[in-house]
Amino acid sequence: MSISKKDLDPAFQGVGQKAGLEIWRIENFNPVPIPESSHGKFFTGDSYIVLKTTALKSGAFRHDIHYWLGKDTSQDEAGTAAIKTVELDAMLGGRAVQYREVQGHESEKFLSYFKPCIIPQEGGVATGFKHAEAEEHQTRLFVCQGKHVVHVKEATFARSSLNHDDVFILDTKSKIYQFNGSNSCIQERAKALEVVQYIKDTYHDGKCEVAAVEDGRLMADAEAGEFWAFFGGFAPLPKKASAAERDNIDGGVPNKLYCIEKGQAEPVEADSLTKELLDTNKCYILDSGIEVFAWIGKNTSLEERKASSRAVDELLQSLDRTKSHVIRVIEGYETVMFRSKFDSWPETKNTAAPEEGRGRVAAMLRRQGVDVKGLVKDEAPIEEDDDPHIDCAGDLQVWRVNGREKTLLSANDQGKVFSGDCYIFQYSYPGVDREDYLVGTWFGNQSVEEDRAGALSQANKMIEALKLLPAQARIHEGSEPVMLFAIFQSFIVFKGGLSDGYKKYIAENELPDDTYSEDGRALFRIQGSGPENMQAIQVEPVASSLNSAYCYILHDGATVFDWSGSLTSPDNQELAERNLDIIKPNMQSRHLKEGVETEQFWELLGGKTEHPSQKITREKEGDPHLFACTISNGDLKVTEIHNFNQDDLLTEDVFILDCHSDIFVWVGKEVDAKSKSKSLQFGEKYLERDFLLEKLSTKTPIYVITEGNEPQFFTRFFTWDPKKCAMHGNSFERKLSLIKGTPMLDKPRRRVAPGRASNPEKAQRSRSVCFTSERPRVRGRSPAFNALASTFENPNARNLSTPPPMVGKTFPKSISPTPMMKTTASRSAAIAALTSGFEQQMPARSFLMPRSLKAANEFLKPKSESVQEGAKEEEGGDNDSGQPIYPYDRLKTSSTDPVADIDITKRESYLSKEEFMEKFGMSKRAFYALPKWKQGKLKLAVELF
Repeated sequence: MSISKKDLDPAFQGVGQKAGLEIWRIENFNPVPIPESSHGKFFTGDSYIVLKTTALKSGAFRHDIHYWLGKDTSQDEAGTAAIKTVELDAMLGGRAVQYREVQGHESEKFLSYFKPCIIPQEGGVATGFKHAEAEEHQTRLFVCQGKHVVHVKEATFARSSLNHDDVFILDTKSKIYQFNGSNSCIQERAKALEVVQYIKDTYHDGKCEVAAVEDGRLMADAEAGEFWAFFGGFAPLPKKASAAERDNIDGGVPNKLYCIEKGQAEPVEADSLTKELLDTNKCYILDSGIEVFAWIGKNTSLEERKASSRAVDELLQSLDRTKSHVIRVIEGYETVMFRSKFDSWPETKNTAAPEEGRGRVAAMLRRQGVDVKGLVKDEAPIEEDDDPHIDCAGDLQVWRVNGREKTLLSANDQGKVFSGDCYIFQYSYPGVDREDYLVGTWFGNQSVEEDRAGALSQANKMIEALKLLPAQARIHEGSEPVMLFAIFQSFIVFKGGLSDGYKKYIAENELPDDTYSEDGRALFRIQGSGPENMQAIQVEPVASSLNSAYCYILHDGATVFDWSGSLTSPDNQELAERNLDIIKPNMQSRHLKEGVETEQFWELLGGKTEHPSQKITREKEGDPHLFACTISNGDLKVTEIHNFNQDDLLTEDVFILDCHSDIFVWVGKEVDAKSKSKSLQFGEKYLERDFLLEKLSTKTPIYVITEGNEPQFFTRFFTWDPKKCAMHGNSFERKLSLIKGTPMLDKPRRRVAPGRASNPEKAQRSRSVCFTSERPRVRGRSPAFNALASTFENPNARNLSTPPPMVGKTFPKSISPTPMMKTTASRSAAIAALTSGFEQQMPARSFLMPRSLKAANEFLKPKSESVQEGAKEEEGGDNDSGQPIYPYDRLKTSSTDPVADIDITKRESYLSKEEFMEKFGMSKRAFYALPKWKQGKLKLAVELF
């Protein structure tokens, strides 16, 4: 598409360069920018253009353009809005999705920009604006529809406007009444209360009473009596028409394709809809009833694109469906909804042509002196996020499943799993202000269905015993998230299996039993990001299994090689050294570099062959999408929640948060028991249906989160207020209590799950064996080392699951021990006692020793510097007693009135609890549990460094 300067309206120059909303009103056939203070205010006599710019994780911007037509706008203004929308899209590179919005029939996506609602005012540019604040308050009646976003329409102030199906708001001078039709659902009533709050704040300066009137209470309720008095007294309400009749939109129209020829829509005859019907040099209209799509070929001209807008309007007028949603998509950037209308749609990468066009627009604007920063996508590579988003200083227990039974693994073996088996893990760790739990299942790729079902059943029993406090995880081999590896720290996957089900399967199918043997031949690929996150994956012992981007361990009996690919770093080689300590302790290995291998090495691998050099990538986290879910007759139905926030998580519903690399199923407290029991199935069915056409694997990790027990690795996708989680009652009751200023709060949550008495004898996971950068592990033994090791390895000397004498508890990533971490062992004992009905006694964990005197000397230190530092920082903790408190404005480095005589290296410690939480988004306890470098980064961001 060619673009010239005269084609572009000056009002659109430099737009779309930052995330947010930009709005224009059509005045005298020209777009005029609307100030941000007036966003959300629409007049019925006008037409508007709304640009929503969203920053994606890839670093690029996504643009959605909506043109909104008031019910009293003129045809000329409406046509101008449509044409100017095409010009705006051209300015943005020709790849934005465009939507036509008609007053009273707006899309949920459009309404999500203006939460909780939009209430258009009478008037417009031609008639002059009315200022409601200068007029006498008028009693008005509104009807509210929608569970997730609210469609608000002003209704005639008469009894005949009321019905049993909807929620109504009566706005009087001194009081706002919400009338809940008997057939309306709780979610609709709760969302309508957000509109009540909006009206109260906007038209009453927040100073008026609010009353809820239930359909059917009649005059027995005082507030109901007041409400009906405005309508001349109570009288029975008529039965309401169906939703289809009310909207006058036929949702059962079969998909019909039109081609735009010379400005006219001509039907396309075809037995089925396929992408091959769409010509890149033309524009098309796809009529599917409620939605009408306009498809624009990438080689069409700007004039042809403008003509397509007029053709769509003419077609809808001829079909008497002017209120249908119109969505315009560009070739190569079709929406999921559009592609789903076709019987076949080949998987193709986005074409580069629109990006090139965007670059040409940017170059043209530069010549005109316009700042185009951000207009063209930044091609810099995006760093992979290796943050596990979970505290790694907790306690871990692991069971191997054998049908309906499970065996508790020793601390030494809990990070060693077999591909033919299934496992259950239970992890307890200190949260911000409570003990958090994660119970998960890991399915090996070669595991049998019997073991998988047994693992899920046993895990569910453990979760029920813990009163549904834990988050639940379902993880498959090869799709493990970083969080799992960080929890286990050392994770080794062996070939074969130990369960009866696996052995029976290979016997029945006459398959070779390749279960790992320490004395046999085996090849391991070493991967991970550091000592606290490392994996060894057993692969086929052939040369083609090698990869230049990794290190490998090869052993055959007493022969051990460690091989470094040409693209590996010293850190990768250090991980191989550490894994040798676990896989082949007490044995010397021969180090080989790629290109200088020995003949013996190649002989063990069956001869030298070509091998890859590209790193194996895992699914990266994408832009999150939130869906409300229901299962009807075994079929999952979802509704996307656009521009979501915490308030969209209604306690009566189940929601799925799709982050591409992970799927989270959130279950509200008020969800029925049957749906709660099927919460994991919601995630599995979602992956099967592939609603976003992402080609997600059915092995994608699934987490089940219950309301009130949300972990940080879930809440990080929201702006989270923990107080909202403490409320009880249904959505309507909660919001009504907030509006009236009487929030209903749950009792404080118990810090340890209820159960049998704690068992102090139960061995717990020792975090002292976690590998840290402060305590490197290198190969080789010495007499001094062996003497030291005998102290640790004598099982009669002490409990091997506890740290050695004179050594402070060591935390991964230099995390300083907090008061909560210090009490983790006692809390974990209670958890262990609670689950003792499911497990065997866990044998004491033997201590895995370093291989050099240098490492031994680290243990001889009476206390590590990091622990001493942590002890000092901990003194502040969350307890402000005895510590002077100063306001943030006097503590920050740029303060004009700084506080004297303070420790400038600990400015943050002088903040109050409230200001600390406001600035850092976490408690002091959680802050001081972070690594030093992360503390410094956060302090620098708020001018306290």
